[in-house]
Amino acid sequence: MGHMGKNKFHDGDGPSQRQLRVGELIRRTLSEVLQRGDIHDPDLNRISITVGEVTTSPDLKIATAYVCPLGGQGGKDLITLLARNKSELRRAVSKNLALKFTPDLRFRLDETFDRMDETRRLFAQDQVRRDLSEEEE
Repeated sequence: MGHMGKNKFHDGDGPSQRQLRVGELIRRTLSEVLQRGDIHDPDLNRISITVGEVTTSPDLKIATAYVCPLGGQGGKDLITLLARNKSELRRAVSKNLALKFTPDLRFRLDETFDRMDETRRLFAQDQVRRDLSEEEE
């Protein structure tokens, strides 16, 4: 991948620096908000959520957050819960972003668990293994 630091304005060459910067800001905001349990939804606050990455459309009107629940279980429910709380999450993001326009948030399941750092993954696998062994007894 040889496009380091060069600002590309034309399409088809991956996201612009601005897109990447906005995406990262949104990712950080969502992570913090979800970790602190700022959203008033007990179902959502019960889940430990990793926000793996946030991509934005070239016009910054749409931000897609790739999320996964710790341990990788109940992902479909997670997407539903996040969608249900979208306006509150969007408000939190707009407070932290100095953009004239707050992007519309979309949520997708992050299929790439390898983005998680090793410790978290091992921890998640431990949990899963424990859950499985309890079911077998």
